[in-house]
Formats: sequence, structure tokens, C-alpha cells
Amino acid sequence: MSLRPTLAMFALAGALTAEAQTTARARALGIPFDFGAPGPLDAITDVAGLEVGHVTLIEGAHVRTGVTAILPRGKGPEAAVPVYAGVFSLNGNGEMTGVHWIEEAGLLEGPLMLTNTADVGVVRDAVMRYGARRFGPAAELWTLPLAAETWDLHLSDMYGRHVTAEHAQRAIESAAGGPVAEGGVGGGTGMICFEFKGGIGTASRALDEAQGGYTVGVLVQANFGRRAQLRVAGLPVGRELRGELVYSKDQGSIIVVVATDAPLLPHQLKRLARRAGLGLARTGSVAGNSSGDLFVAFSTANRPAGGQQPFAVRTLPPDAIDPLFEAVVGATEEAIVNALVAGRDMTGRAGHVVRGLPHAELQAILRRHGVLQEPVR
Repeated sequence: MSLRPTLAMFALAGALTAEAQTTARARALGIPFDFGAPGPLDAITDVAGLEVGHVTLIEGAHVRTGVTAILPRGKGPEAAVPVYAGVFSLNGNGEMTGVHWIEEAGLLEGPLMLTNTADVGVVRDAVMRYGARRFGPAAELWTLPLAAETWDLHLSDMYGRHVTAEHAQRAIESAAGGPVAEGGVGGGTGMICFEFKGGIGTASRALDEAQGGYTVGVLVQANFGRRAQLRVAGLPVGRELRGELVYSKDQGSIIVVVATDAPLLPHQLKRLARRAGLGLARTGSVAGNSSGDLFVAFSTANRPAGGQQPFAVRTLPPDAIDPLFEAVVGATEEAIVNALVAGRDMTGRAGHVVRGLPHAELQAILRRHGVLQEPVR
């Protein structure tokens, strides 16, 4: 790939990100959600220090893909400090690299990367090279990166392998706190959810002081589900929103990333990761055979240390974890709906067209059933 189109893609990525940040979100449409109140941004970046970056690739008629980076401790001096983490596979027809070490040691080092199925290896290798350049090859940091994927072949020339190491590095370097672009951006550019345009979505929950005052944030790359399964606010709205279906059978995947500042150990974080499946189910998913439903949860509270000396950690007792479970379920459901609300009509590979969720039609259904709330401005 020449330098000129690569720079053009990066410029387009910035424009799309700015646009996505100004589009409506689910609460702004009056869609109600359960299980607590959101944080100030209603995004995974409500977890202090966490940063998210996207590179979006839209080229010609056939390239609709990209890469998303999630940095648990940002790009600053804390970037090299690992976090405790846990993973869970609800249905394993997908790829998430680096999970064996998380299962073994409960440690996650460096960024989490999201992209398409064919380019997950390129992105994983790019993180290792980036870590070696930043910290030095002798540092042995970021050597088992976490890179995950969903399948975007319907809208994008996936096997053309258009995501490069430079794109992955750009996603890391552009990561920032604050509002997170949603919908058809980054790794979610070509993704489809319930046969509407899907992609990246995020949400958060802020626990009150009696529950510890902790924050839980969720980011999803949503690419799953049949239209008839779709439920919003508990209603089977997909049975009424039947225009322009995409698939003849259940296919696609979802990656769910759960972040928290609550002091949890790896086995507790695996318990949090499992609860993402309950939020997924609330949107109507049945985790079909062809779906890769892969979840990871991490905590920024402790600072796992190297060397051979004992070190102290903090953790919550089991009886205190229920509010966090509720937060994961609620934020996962809302993040998926946010991905749908942010989706816009897209034409891609082979002239395939996927429509965005029709906001007015959805609001009319919710209003008819008496659940539409006063929109949040």
C-alpha cells in the first residue's frame, strides 16, 4: 500500500470519529435501561486513565474495516503496568489471542485490540513490535498481546488484508480519554448487528458510595444476531422492524471488553466477564453456533508487581460483588444498543447495503408500548 492512500485513510478516520461523537445515543432517543446510573460519559473511558483509539479504513467500494485499541492504563508512564484480568467464552467460534496467559496468570499487559477476522494476526504482531520499540526488546513487555476479531466479509474485502501494522500503531497512538466514537468506526467499521449496521458501542455504570463508588465500563464490537431476535427495553422490536434483512441464518460475533476500577482478583474478573453474556441475552442473542462471543474483564485498581518479593493487593469480598454484576449486565446491554443507534446506512463489498437502525420507527414502537422515556439531552 502506498503512503498516499494510507494518509488519506487516516484523515477519513478522524473525520468519521468526530461525526460519530456527535450522533445520537440510545438514552437521547428515550430508550430506558436498568441496573444503575451511567457515569459522566456513559462510556468505558469513565474508568479513570483508560484510553480508546480508532483507525477507520473506508476505501473505494470494497474496503470497510479498521482497528480499535483500548489501553487500560493509557499511553503514559503507567502503560507498562499490567492489570489483573479474566476471560470467558460464551461461544468459541472466534479468536482472541493472549488468553492462555490470562487464564494461567490472570495478567493482561498492554492494549486490547479489535479488528476483523483476517487481520487479527497482523494486529497482534504489530502490538508486540510497538511494545519492543517503546520499551526495548530486552524489556519483555507486551509479548502476549490480546487481539480479538469479528467477521466483516459481507461489507468489506476482508481477505484483501487491508489492515496493516501501521494502522494498529496509529490506533494505539491516537488513543485518548473522553467521549468514544461509536458505530461504524475502528474495528466496528464493517460490522452488522441484528441485520442492522452495528460496530462499536460503549456504556458505563457508576456505583453509589454505599456500593463502593466504583465504575464499570463496557465496550463492544457488535456483529451478531438475526433481526427477529432483537429486543430493546425488553420488547421484541425486531419482529416489527423487518425491512431489508441481510442473512438467511444466524452468524457473526461479539467481543465485549469490561473495565473497572474496583479492586478485583483474576478469578473475580472472570466472574464479571461471564455476566456480559446476560447483557447480551437481554438484547435477544442466543449465541448461535457460528458466533464468537468472547469476553474479557480487567481491573485497574491493583498494580501487579514483578520480581520475587511478595506484594500487597486489595480485593472485594464475594458478598460485595453483586452491584458489579448488575453494572456489567446493564452496561453491556446499553453498549450494544448504542452501537445500533450509532449505525448508519453503509454500502460495501459487492454492492451489499446494510441499513442503520431506524430511530423514529423504534421510538414509535417503544411509545406504543408505554416504555419510551423523556429523551436525555
